[in-house]
Amino acid sequence: MARRKNPAAVALAKRRMTKMTAKERQEVARAGGLAGGNARAKALTPAERKAIAKKAAAARWERKK
Repeated sequence: MARRKNPAAVALAKRRMTKMTAKERQEVARAGGLAGGNARAKALTPAERKAIAKKAAAARWERKK
């Protein structure tokens, strides 16, 4: 079950984002994406990872036809 986000933290993050340059926002988003991918990988079971990999491989092969 996903945890709920702290509304105060979300509001603070939005305020900080408005004061950043486009380049700074891009760097923050990239760092968050990298961290999120690792967290997702740790949360998945080997069977779930296998199913995702099979689906991705099928999509790649389908596109080449």
